[in-house]
Amino acid sequence: MTASPYGGRCPWPKDDPQMIAYHDTEWGVPQYDGKALWGKLVLDGFQAGLSWQVVLRKREALYAAFDDFDPEMVASFDENKIEKLLQNPGIIRSRSKIKAAIGNAQAFLHMHEKGQDFSQFLWSFVDGAPKINHLTTQADMPTQSPESEALSKALKKQGFKFCGPVIVYAFMQAVGMVNDHLVTCSRWQAVQR
Repeated sequence: MTASPYGGRCPWPKDDPQMIAYHDTEWGVPQYDGKALWGKLVLDGFQAGLSWQVVLRKREALYAAFDDFDPEMVASFDENKIEKLLQNPGIIRSRSKIKAAIGNAQAFLHMHEKGQDFSQFLWSFVDGAPKINHLTTQADMPTQSPESEALSKALKKQGFKFCGPVIVYAFMQAVGMVNDHLVTCSRWQAVQR
């Protein structure tokens, strides 16, 4: 294997300090908290058509605007709140993505009311444990998988929006359901601990 020019780190953060910090502390770390997983899925929905770098730059403002991604709060957003959010220059101002976040909060709560644990539901698509990939180059990294396709379909059946298989795969990578750190990256083994 060739040594990485990024000092034992995946190449995608490049030289961006915020992306490096995200890669080094969050990306690929298994997350099991249902509400945190829901918030991350919503953030990945906001990424559609954009780069993660854009979302990361606006993440703090998005959390503030969406009541720390509390699904109970977001589910109650009305048209007045949507209009207010569309005026907020700190967030991604897409009516369809904002409405999807509200609908996704309602879908999350509906699952909860039926006794479904959101974390268990998500993790069941990887048999409850992170899928460990052995990628040697960035080019090896898939953009979707059979698991992300199945999870996307199941989420849509539950009423979720902005959850196609590519968005869902990015989500699965971010929350550690899939370990797609390169094997030459120091984080590949670290997130497995």
